[in-house]
Amino acid sequence: MPDSTPAGRLAEAKLYGVIGYQLAQASIATFRVFKAQVGDVFDLRPVEYTILTLVNENPGGSPARLAQALEVTAPNITMWIDRLVKRGLVQRSPSTTDRRSQHLQVTAEGARIAAVATQLLLDGERAAFDHLSVGERSILIELLHKVARRRRS
Repeated sequence: MPDSTPAGRLAEAKLYGVIGYQLAQASIATFRVFKAQVGDVFDLRPVEYTILTLVNENPGGSPARLAQALEVTAPNITMWIDRLVKRGLVQRSPSTTDRRSQHLQVTAEGARIAAVATQLLLDGERAAFDHLSVGERSILIELLHKVARRRRS
């Protein structure tokens, strides 16, 4: 039945064209892949993996910039960074120009985990969503990125 939910077979005809609903349904599938490939393996939550990877790709960035990028509060970003620091994956260093500001960088172990986790995630998604052609996958990623970029800062 094309107008039914992937699991549970509930009618969804009126929801079919709602982007937010389809994103939520797709996130269930992508979360399963994340949990199996990264979450359980490295004991990371999706937000922690995201923070670790963003810090790895943007060394010297600040917690404030991360909070802005992820649209979370300062206390929340501090809590997640604290967890990564405690695990030895991220380190803070004080700014040389502003005593109130900190710079973040990953440790060697943090960089290793970010790289391995990303590769595992890409491989897991490729396998889980092998019903998508390479072109469909590229289009999906491009469209999702386009929707996300439309967000106002």
